[in-house]
Amino acid sequence: MNAAAPHTAPIFPPATLGMLGGGQLGRFFVHAAHEMGYTVWVLDPDPDSPAGRIADRHFAALYTNPAALTEFAAGCAAVSTEFENVPAETLEKLAEHTLVRPSARAVAVCQDRIEEKTFVQGIGLAPAPFAPLRNAADWRAMEESGVNLFPGILKAARLGYDGKGQMPVENEADARAAWSAMGQKPCVLERKLPLDCEISVILARGLDGVTQVFPVAENQHRNGILDVSIVPARVEEKIRRQAQKAAARIAEALEYVGTLAVEFFVSDGKLYVNEMAPRPHNSGHYTLDACNVSQYEQQVRALAGLPLARVRCHCASVMVNLLGECWQDGGPDWATLYDTQGVHVHDYGKKSARRGRKMAHFTVTGEDVEAVYSRALAVRKKVVV
Repeated sequence: MNAAAPHTAPIFPPATLGMLGGGQLGRFFVHAAHEMGYTVWVLDPDPDSPAGRIADRHFAALYTNPAALTEFAAGCAAVSTEFENVPAETLEKLAEHTLVRPSARAVAVCQDRIEEKTFVQGIGLAPAPFAPLRNAADWRAMEESGVNLFPGILKAARLGYDGKGQMPVENEADARAAWSAMGQKPCVLERKLPLDCEISVILARGLDGVTQVFPVAENQHRNGILDVSIVPARVEEKIRRQAQKAAARIAEALEYVGTLAVEFFVSDGKLYVNEMAPRPHNSGHYTLDACNVSQYEQQVRALAGLPLARVRCHCASVMVNLLGECWQDGGPDWATLYDTQGVHVHDYGKKSARRGRKMAHFTVTGEDVEAVYSRALAVRKKVVV
């Protein structure tokens, strides 16, 4: 199939869908696709990847392996991704032979913080004040601008996630030292905003341009890693509406097809775009238990060119991540988790645990968000050893 030619016909089961990446997000995609009747192939270099272990076929190969990509593309009616660091060149190569959704262009924007923030500004939305730092000329331009970005955070332009590739800096001397420590690779220097909170929006946009937006999540982090997501976010309704509209605007400008996550800072009652993820998101796990359709089923629908489901959220929810350190002394208290009503447990099937690695999560559901939040924290206190 020539990807340059338009293709709008839906792809129905039992066609084969491809997933680049074998982590927990890919695993949930495989579950959703299987329930809908599809065959799923996964390409991920880890032979024990969580998604690969339950897929109909697992290509344990590098994302740049020509032979694997050729065979993968030939067998898949359409391909998507579960993380943004798949090389854009890989997506472009696959798109020569099969459908790729979202497009390589959309993923490429999300892969590079400089491109991402410039794109956000270009469509009239506000990121936190920042400056690109790629070379000596950029440093001079920042100094000459007179804009004060301190205290700030120096972030690697590429390959950063879960707090990796980020260093807090108090002044220019700190920033220069941090830039050298990062190998003088392209970075962004971003002013550290006083935060009211952090929120995120998960949406899906179909091939027909129709967008379905999930409720806004309020996110709390620990050591740069998402710890707890609270739905609905405890912010003013106007902030929630602004965030949903901004996320939809981003998806439209990218001509996006698939599930997209957009993270925001709320500072002094104002909304700032933090970053985008061209895939389902950890903060959207709640959709598995609190909504009529999950972010993963929407990803399958968008990939296959099916109509999106109309989103309905039927309860409040709080998602709690369980990281690898919980396994250092035998794992969480499974007996308590499975004995507590209103608690939904999801284990990712990862073979090895290490500090900071996302191993599982649980979601508590109920009517009142504050009551659910208190209950979720109480459950965590009991089950995390």
